[in-house]
Amino acid sequence: MRLQQKFEAVARNRFFGVPLENFEFAGREQFTYMLQAGLNPDSKVLDIGCGVLRAGYWLIHFLDPGCYCGIEPHKGRLETGTHSIVEPEVMQCKAPRFDTNPNFDTSVFGEKIDFFLAYSIWTHAAKPQIQTMLDGFIRDSNDSAAFLVSYLPSGWRHADYTGDQWFGTSHESDVPGTISHSFRWIRAECDQRGLTVYKLRRDKAHGQRWLEIRKNSKI
Repeated sequence: MRLQQKFEAVARNRFFGVPLENFEFAGREQFTYMLQAGLNPDSKVLDIGCGVLRAGYWLIHFLDPGCYCGIEPHKGRLETGTHSIVEPEVMQCKAPRFDTNPNFDTSVFGEKIDFFLAYSIWTHAAKPQIQTMLDGFIRDSNDSAAFLVSYLPSGWRHADYTGDQWFGTSHESDVPGTISHSFRWIRAECDQRGLTVYKLRRDKAHGQRWLEIRKNSKI
């Protein structure tokens, strides 16, 4: 059974935080962005908000054992990913690691990470939560690490989000929704932390803008 069919079978009457349409394509596209940023099989990856392992499926298959880490506070979504999306033999062989803390605490795995991934997380996260993720990236990643992020830019049609709470479905909410952030604000937050942010293209799956954030100016 193809991955798309597998997800359709488990998500027919339930919402898992991601669209049913293009599930397989969207996960594979995230994996492609990671490869273009320099991902190798021995890279350590931290997938923030890994959910049902839409991207995790591809990353776990590709990475060496023990190299994939995921944070997902919604235990039901994570259990679906680990039991119904990724094959049992792959889970056993690749030994991915997971944590369910809701505070974006990236220190829980106790090692330096090569790649942070946050797809469609900043489309729900409030600015204080984004600041926490940036601080975690500085603290918990290697000097040459990259942070791959997708977000929705604010503008005349979509206001810059000024709330201080997560917006959208989560382990605590079933109410859907997305928010936008100002690129100027994101760049200023990166500048304050000695980070450089690069604009990448929008993805084909859902039209979100990608950013690549690094601790230095070399890509």
